Amino acid sequence: GEKGIPGKKCGTIILTAEELNCCRDSVLMQFCANKLDKKDFFGKSDPFLVFYRSNEDGSFTICHKTEVVKNTLNPVWQAFKISVRALCNGDYDRTIKIEVYDWERDGSHDFIGEFTTSYREMSRGQSQFNVYEVINPKKKGKKKKYINSGTVTLLSFLIETEVSFLDYIKGGTQINFTVAIDFTASNGNPAQPTSLHYMNPYQLNAYGMALKAVGEIIQDYDSDKMFPALGFGAKLPPDGRVSHEFALNGNPQNPYCSGIDGVMEAYYRSLKSVQLYGPTNFAPVISHVARYASSVKDGSQYFVLLIITDGVISDMAQTKESIVNASKLPMSIIIVGVGPAEFDAMEELDGDVVRISSRGKYAERDIVQFVPFRDYIDRSGNHVLSMARLAKDVLAEIPDQFLSYMRARGIKPSPAPPPYTPPLHVLQTQI
Repeated sequence: GEKGIPGKKCGTIILTAEELNCCRDSVLMQFCANKLDKKDFFGKSDPFLVFYRSNEDGSFTICHKTEVVKNTLNPVWQAFKISVRALCNGDYDRTIKIEVYDWERDGSHDFIGEFTTSYREMSRGQSQFNVYEVINPKKKGKKKKYINSGTVTLLSFLIETEVSFLDYIKGGTQINFTVAIDFTASNGNPAQPTSLHYMNPYQLNAYGMALKAVGEIIQDYDSDKMFPALGFGAKLPPDGRVSHEFALNGNPQNPYCSGIDGVMEAYYRSLKSVQLYGPTNFAPVISHVARYASSVKDGSQYFVLLIITDGVISDMAQTKESIVNASKLPMSIIIVGVGPAEFDAMEELDGDVVRISSRGKYAERDIVQFVPFRDYIDRSGNHVLSMARLAKDVLAEIPDQFLSYMRARGIKPSPAPPPYTPPLHVLQTQI
């Protein structure tokens, strides 16, 4: 850690804490000022505002600074957004103190004056109540004729309620999960114990473990628990044609499996009947889900594709293209990497470090989350160390990716249906 400067007191850090109010609103507000005191010898002032929230013990904590408007006594500051928690912790009558300063290059900003208000006062919006006299107490004490050091006017005050992922779920948005499994030869021959698809009668193989662990997490969010389950990269019976999107249950018209157990069953059935082959193409299964997602863009449904793979990808360019196209749709992709490979290509698709692009077009939003399964299992490879940590990391980005789609499209959550109340005639007791 830091030692500071020996023999010198380097200042104190004071922490104050109070319980957060559950208010989820933000406020967009804008101020201007008129006839502020002239502080600079040459030219006018360079004013900025500093906002303070008052604490329960009466002290003040800075919560916002505006930008500096140069060389004017009548500045108009840019509108800014702040959470109501930061401004007053959801207490509408708590004092908010605002100080006006003249900016100096060396940091010794000159105090012009101050005023106080509250959320409740400002929520009246632009009116005669929201023109504030800026007072400099020192000047007021000294000069008999002192009126003020200018005025600050609230130009606008807009309240925005921040909605959460759960608000949409409660309002009826359905989440649809599709599972896609990598059946390419790079996984190894299923008859060999070294294969990631090893058909072990006594315990789950790498794919089975990942599917069960991740599937049990996501099935809680899927409305009907019916999962389309696809495979890619195998030769199919009877004629040995290679397919990059086949139904694990053998029924292309109805690839749905009931629950994760149904998916597991179909996976093991496929493993017995198909021949692992290649190449490893992701684009077809991504496009498969995108076709469904593009037919319901009204926010009533959201699609999540779970791809389980050993990470050796053959169609990188087409996959990037399909992800860039899918980034406009109500869908997300979770890639779970199994086995010991280098997952550099998967990290690139994840797009957390560099936003993914294809032929000069960038993805509208980040929709891919990559999780290396080996980071979550013990040395023997037979046990997930922490289901909770795996769950958290697998689903980490889904709510924000979901919200980024809804916000970009201006889709608000539907109101939650009222809690169930029994029919009236049951409630009328005998008089």
